[in-house]
Amino acid sequence: MATPARGERDETAVRHFVEHMAMTLADWGFPRMPARVLIALMSADEDALTAAELAEWLDVSPAAISGAVRYLMHVGLVVRQPAPGSRRDRYRLPDDAWYEASLVKGRALKAVADVAADGVAALGGGATPSGERVAEMRDFLLFCQAEIDGLVERWRARNAS
Repeated sequence: MATPARGERDETAVRHFVEHMAMTLADWGFPRMPARVLIALMSADEDALTAAELAEWLDVSPAAISGAVRYLMHVGLVVRQPAPGSRRDRYRLPDDAWYEASLVKGRALKAVADVAADGVAALGGGATPSGERVAEMRDFLLFCQAEIDGLVERWRARNAS
């Protein structure tokens, strides 16, 4: 097989990349179909794709795409926009998608830490073995959230310059 010229897409290699990256993300715990849709959108030269276009490209049902984009919108990695002159929606990555997703993740960590704090109180505080374990979880999650906040702030500052 001939190697594509620089700037020319190798569609077979692109499809392999999409599936391999989706599998890698799934191995990390990311749901497989949302991972496939996310990487397909990232790999598209078009700014946005309809559910039908995604379903055709990934060879899956429109229902699978619907659930995947709902998940991706929830975590801040996909934005829905109306298709001009149509009743269909188009899906695209938000500007600075990873930054936006990190903000969502930081809020999720804070929410879990808040529930853990309630658990620490219910378990008798740090004076009990179970309270100490849950307190450590709370403290770790708050630490991670602060670190993510700092990272995304540095990322935003880096990209602003």
